[in-house]
Amino acid sequence: MLGREKKSGSPVSSLEREPQYGNNFYDPDVPRADSEYDELNVQCPPHTTQRKLVAKIDLRVIPVLSILYLLAFLDRTNIANASIYKLREDLDLKTTQYNTALTIFFVPYIAFEIPSNILLKKLKPHVWLSGCMFLFGVVTICQGLVKNYSGLLATRFFLGVAESGMFPGSFYLIGMWYKRSEAQRRYSFFFGSTSLAGAFGGLLASAIGKMSGMRGYNGWRWIFILEGTLTAVVAILFFFIIPSFPEDANWLTTEEREYVKARLYKDQGRSAAERKISFRDVINVFKDYKIIVGGFMYFGLIVPAYGYAFFAPGIIQTYGYSPIQTQLHSVPPWAASFVFAMIVAYFSDKLKHRFAFTLIPICLAIAGFGILITVHTNHHLEYAALFFVTMGVYSAMPVIVCWFTMNLGGHHRRAVGTAWQIGFGNIGGIIATYSFLPQDKPKFFKTGYSICLAFICLSAASCVVYAVSILMQNRQRDRSPRDLGLTEYEKTEKGDMSPDYRYLF
Repeated sequence: MLGREKKSGSPVSSLEREPQYGNNFYDPDVPRADSEYDELNVQCPPHTTQRKLVAKIDLRVIPVLSILYLLAFLDRTNIANASIYKLREDLDLKTTQYNTALTIFFVPYIAFEIPSNILLKKLKPHVWLSGCMFLFGVVTICQGLVKNYSGLLATRFFLGVAESGMFPGSFYLIGMWYKRSEAQRRYSFFFGSTSLAGAFGGLLASAIGKMSGMRGYNGWRWIFILEGTLTAVVAILFFFIIPSFPEDANWLTTEEREYVKARLYKDQGRSAAERKISFRDVINVFKDYKIIVGGFMYFGLIVPAYGYAFFAPGIIQTYGYSPIQTQLHSVPPWAASFVFAMIVAYFSDKLKHRFAFTLIPICLAIAGFGILITVHTNHHLEYAALFFVTMGVYSAMPVIVCWFTMNLGGHHRRAVGTAWQIGFGNIGGIIATYSFLPQDKPKFFKTGYSICLAFICLSAASCVVYAVSILMQNRQRDRSPRDLGLTEYEKTEKGDMSPDYRYLF
């Protein structure tokens, strides 16, 4: 299933693949008696093994990016925890003003997704990501100091500006390090940081809430101030440790860098990392209808994902819990979603399959919302349904993004395609912020649950369309002659549109 496989037996020659890597002393295509070959028939450096090298990459790439996004998601959604501690009363928020404050975040967040990934490639990941992280930490602190509704709107807007590059940039960077068959567990662990942020945020809020009254500040202000300070401090440290792309990784030896590039080429094709992304590249990406479908796959799940993230404390409070009990009861569903997402990711990678592992969690989420829409007198069952919702939604989302991202060949298509999927998908965040309104509380939020259910079904339908599309294209390419007279440069420019490329189903 993997793209660019040849008949087993002999490694791809460097003449077929690309010119020699400069004058480096190591070439993964020159046989050595003391080296092993991986499953793609690419020769490992003699001093290590594929397993050891991937573990080295894991330790350097995944934990840093996961912590980065955990803090980003925490600063984005801690307003839900803050709302339990008199935020609405102190700022005198009327009717839907709280919802509008949530919405304003997504306007710049969506608009700057694609430009952000282009800047990431231009400025290097450690500069761009750590800089954005420091900025949204400072903005979060300012959010705790606002005096009125206008101040809240301003800080939420600039929070969206600063956070716009975090998620697509991190996903893009991870995708440039791993083969498609081994990426899902890494993506799910990274994406699981959202679940950990939800759990961590609930625990922090239950503790910070006890600081209410200190220095004349209510608990909601301390949530923003302390969590923003933590983010800004960590950002300074991360400037020195956020990894770069494989081509620039000075923490790998020359041999290791060449091996990483060789195995990624065998799996995904040339990356064309050396060429800048032009406006024409962006236009060419959108000529492929699968790009549009990929946006709807993610868009459909963003509505329930943010619906839960922003309104879960308010929903749980309707079950009769005190503010601190509400924060504590918000933790278990998030924790369960992280565990379930890792189980789904493990089997998805093991079986080298994505499609079924998008639909199974989606069905679980549908069951959860079905319970919430119909059951209103059994709080234990309603609380259990929240587990179904979080486990389903937050397990399907990383599979969908990984599936789509890793099927995009080359730096250009992947940078633009990933940013598009995340940017367009986050329009669903605007819908989510107006799905659970104060006037619907006496009606058990049935309107919000119904909206979430409808968009989950949209995501499922889009996954089916995408799966059928790549299956048909794989079969069409299998029937067509491979040698169409294209040069290596032309194949590189085409990325996954090259006739040699095969999509992972």
